[in-house]
Amino acid sequence: MSKYARSLGTEVEFGIVTPDTPLLSPISSSTDVVLAYAYSLGMAADTRTRWDFSPEHPLRDARGYDLGIARPSPRINPNAPGLANLVLPNGGRFYVDHAHPEFSTPEVADPLDAVIWDKAGERIAYEATKILASLPDSYPVVLYKNNVDGKGASYGAHENYLVKRSLDFTTLAQQLMPFFVTRTVYTGAGRVGIGTTSQAAGFQISQRADYIETDISLETTLNRGLINTRDEPHADADMWRRLHVIVGDANMSEVATYLKVGLTMLVIIAIEAGVDFSDLVLADPVEAVKAVSRDLTLQVPLPLLSGGEMTALDIQEQYRSRVYAFLYGKREPHVPAMSPHHSCFSKERTEDLCTWWKKVLKDLRSDPMATSHYLDWTAKLALLTKLQERYQCGWDDARLTALDFSYSDLRPSGIYNKLVAAGRMRLMVDEAAVRTAVTHAPTTTRAWLRGALVEKFGSAIVAASWDSISVAGPNDGVYTLRIGDPLSLGEANCAPIVDNEDNPETILRRVSSELLEGER
Repeated sequence: MSKYARSLGTEVEFGIVTPDTPLLSPISSSTDVVLAYAYSLGMAADTRTRWDFSPEHPLRDARGYDLGIARPSPRINPNAPGLANLVLPNGGRFYVDHAHPEFSTPEVADPLDAVIWDKAGERIAYEATKILASLPDSYPVVLYKNNVDGKGASYGAHENYLVKRSLDFTTLAQQLMPFFVTRTVYTGAGRVGIGTTSQAAGFQISQRADYIETDISLETTLNRGLINTRDEPHADADMWRRLHVIVGDANMSEVATYLKVGLTMLVIIAIEAGVDFSDLVLADPVEAVKAVSRDLTLQVPLPLLSGGEMTALDIQEQYRSRVYAFLYGKREPHVPAMSPHHSCFSKERTEDLCTWWKKVLKDLRSDPMATSHYLDWTAKLALLTKLQERYQCGWDDARLTALDFSYSDLRPSGIYNKLVAAGRMRLMVDEAAVRTAVTHAPTTTRAWLRGALVEKFGSAIVAASWDSISVAGPNDGVYTLRIGDPLSLGEANCAPIVDNEDNPETILRRVSSELLEGER
């Protein structure tokens, strides 16, 4: 791990269908899915670790105000008995959010680890449906890793990145928007249907594009923005902000997930260092993200705010060349004169990301379908095109929509999983690593301590959040450890304490005094 490492992570809200009980509330079925997984882990409703909501401020805006002060929102008691909200032994979180089962990965410091724990979330969610179906008087549930239901609803696949608070937020937003708009060419999951309700027939690159309504916004379920301004760092707030990204698609492709999180982090650290992307600012980024999504040739010209036009591939090439110059000390007009800059990833990981970035842009420019063995939208388009040829049908044919949904079906019979089984998709990680990640946390972040304590002590861990752990203390008291640095409490530091103590409060007090210099 690089000494300049940053934490990052993903969140996925899974689409949910109950084939035998179509009128069942998705809130009920999502709750049953998560509670079935809790049952398999022996997590009883009255004893399992609560999620600690106290550090969360979803209405605090990065632009300097807090809507929560003036406009408090009523909500269900998050700790009501039986509520589906699990802190897992792998350091992640499995819960119900907006009528969907959602898995949030633990904090990781490497994009390949992001792929591993993102895939572990798929395995956990699918396993939960199998457990639910096996219970008496239960019913089958099918989960999809997608973003739309085709009837107007969209649900999220979010990303989270630590960004230096010293960087002006307006600068960050302005220079990231063209990147988010144009990275769609390799992060898109592909979608049958045009418009929020699929009111027009056709195929587009992104599932999320039609639901982006503004450039910058605090909201995540309506008036969605290319840049989300939620200011919840889950880290030292004086040093960091958390960039919460809601514009991306849910990817089955491991390569797409790897590029999505890895390249975004490299662009962020380049912006922090003063690399200038302001000449790439789009005249209308909201219209541009839709235009990119609907252009399967990747040749549509995007008007720039400064005048002129560029294609999505040309804009991505500008980001790539400037980030490369920044990382390796090459001369480039938009890159400050400097020695090679430190990456937030290891030398090997950084080189691999740069190699993949160059490859994917070259492949997409020469023939987009050359990526159909490693990107989602082209893999899906190749299958759909064959189906059209077989049945001589248009994009409004229901069989195409069915294939679109089946691609992201988490069951082994799902189309993507069948492609993998047939050796037709490029993988980045092996299944053994994914299976390990189902039950084990990353070793290099604070998630390791959270997961280890939940695994070892279960209900004795009263509550936990991304940056806190609370345990029962004497006289019905509670001892809470605050962990401001996501990279401070990995296995190397904490295992000697956790392995040699049988009292969770003692562990947290030792961690505080020996590793955090008394931080509490």
